[in-house]
Amino acid sequence: MVLPASGTPLPPSSLPIAPTEEAWRAMTPAERERLLVTILDALSDPRSAMAEGRPHYKAKARAIDMLTLHFGSTGRVIYLAEEMAVLYPGEEVFSPDILAVLDVPQPEDDPRMAWVVADEGRGLSLVLEVLHQGDRNKDLVANVERYARLGIPEYFVYDRLRQQVHGYRLPAPDATRYQRIVPQMGRHASAVLGLDLAVTGERLQFFQGMAELFGTADLIGRLKGMMESLEARAEQAQAQAEQAQAQAAQAQAQAEQAMAGLREAILATLSLRGIACPDEPRARLLACQEPATLQRWLLRAMSAGSLDEILAG
Repeated sequence: MVLPASGTPLPPSSLPIAPTEEAWRAMTPAERERLLVTILDALSDPRSAMAEGRPHYKAKARAIDMLTLHFGSTGRVIYLAEEMAVLYPGEEVFSPDILAVLDVPQPEDDPRMAWVVADEGRGLSLVLEVLHQGDRNKDLVANVERYARLGIPEYFVYDRLRQQVHGYRLPAPDATRYQRIVPQMGRHASAVLGLDLAVTGERLQFFQGMAELFGTADLIGRLKGMMESLEARAEQAQAQAEQAQAQAAQAQAQAEQAMAGLREAILATLSLRGIACPDEPRARLLACQEPATLQRWLLRAMSAGSLDEILAG
């Protein structure tokens, strides 16, 4: 069924058929916009759009986040979109989880309502579908035949429920049937993306060579981990400094106690031997901060005959 430009409501559970290129060219801009609005309404109908819940959404969002960050940092020109309506002339409209088109810039404020092949002059380069609780026959059988017939070079399915990746590639530009991409070391290579796809830690992961791609949440987690590590190291250094300071203070206190004991021993020895210690030499004795000098005075106090002899030098 071809959807008329007037936007006539669709029957229940039906999906629109994109107009032929000739019919699309014959429409006015206003008619095209009305048509696209009607198509988007049809695709958003829960009877037509398979809702798979949060696991499906999170896997899809993480995948496009990783790809967007990667290609944004490498400067490679590639257009990425999620759940965008795709119109191949005369074909049933579809809305893949993630689509990619090579050599098309990714504008910051994208005005596209849909990917209209008749306007863009090219079809999709890659489709990635996330399968969780949806129609397995649709993603793993019907779409394999359909996307190959439409000439989409690569098609991947991330089967989140079973934690598997299925990859398909056209063996030649004019081919209409896919060949399975045989995984190497558990990875499925994408020639379109220049990346490998694999399931690690029960989630879809992209690799460039041996390096994993990271999403925003991964980077934030790593930065948070780095900050926590730096904070822990700073706290450890502070604790060590405080411990060293406490040990130094304790050593100083012990030294003061030892010198106080030497002074008391000298005065006690003088008293026992009956040698008077007037205020001036007593003040000199009490002010001495050199343990070796106090030890020398104590030895002399045991045998010397006068205070001057004891405190000499």
